[in-house]
Amino acid sequence: MVKNALQAQLLKAGLVDNKKAKKLTKQAHHEQRIGQSDEPAIKANIEKAQQEKLAKDQALNLEKQQQLEEKALKASIIQMIKHHKISNTEGDSVYQFIDEGKIKKVYIAQQVYNALVSGSLVIAKDQDQYAYLPKALAEKIDQKMQGFILMNNAEKNEQATDEEDPYAAYVIPDDLMW
Repeated sequence: MVKNALQAQLLKAGLVDNKKAKKLTKQAHHEQRIGQSDEPAIKANIEKAQQEKLAKDQALNLEKQQQLEEKALKASIIQMIKHHKISNTEGDSVYQFIDEGKIKKVYIAQQVYNALVSGSLVIAKDQDQYAYLPKALAEKIDQKMQGFILMNNAEKNEQATDEEDPYAAYVIPDDLMW
């Protein structure tokens, strides 16, 4: 009846009686069955927790990857601006534009001024300064990421005027000096 050697030795020594040995054996059996019945639930919980952790880790990795891609895109745009900006633009003509809700004033050469007004050049943000870029490059930059191009007069020049506007014949020039 006794299943384990220690119980047999305790019975022979008289420290435990038959009844108590059966009770202990039955109790051990019962605990083993209960442990086995809970085991699948525990395994399911562990598996569920692992799946949740894996999904969370994948979401974090995806977010980090997107941040890295955005950072690389910004770096490439900044490099494009630095490489293609027009140099030697200082001059006496004043050009005003809006940057972050504030009116900015720059002194540029008359040729650059005329190109900005006509729309063939645009103003782009070059970190803490401003860069003057060709229209085609500005369109490529604007397609990749918004926020770098500050002033693009080509869009204003292409707007159609309202035919019913009584003042349509009176065009207000962009280069009007006050």
